[in-house]
Amino acid sequence: MLEKLLHDSCDDTCTGTETDLQNLKQSMITEPAAAGMADLFKALGDPTRVKLIYAMLNKELCVHDLSVLLEMGQSAISHQLRYLRNLRIVKRRKAGKTVFYSLDDDHIEQIFVQTLQHLKHH
Repeated sequence: MLEKLLHDSCDDTCTGTETDLQNLKQSMITEPAAAGMADLFKALGDPTRVKLIYAMLNKELCVHDLSVLLEMGQSAISHQLRYLRNLRIVKRRKAGKTVFYSLDDDHIEQIFVQTLQHLKHH
């Protein structure tokens, strides 16, 4: 195994490409944007949160509806919704005593649908 790893490694030291790294460096993603994107993908890294987002793709739902759909307790659903709200993935609307949750904007839906299409593509 070690022999294979040694054989697969490059004998020469990489001297880089002729790409203008200075221009690329100036246009690199900012640290806050990279952290925000990582947080978004971290949120999508939990199956329960993925199911919640999927459930809200076309309809706003209350905690009770979501807890029935996912067969989970309302406190667990509320905890996940709070996490998603803090990342601006979902928003809430209060109507009387009922709080309805929906996706925050079309971008979340697009990211989610594009990811699903990517998975089905393979």
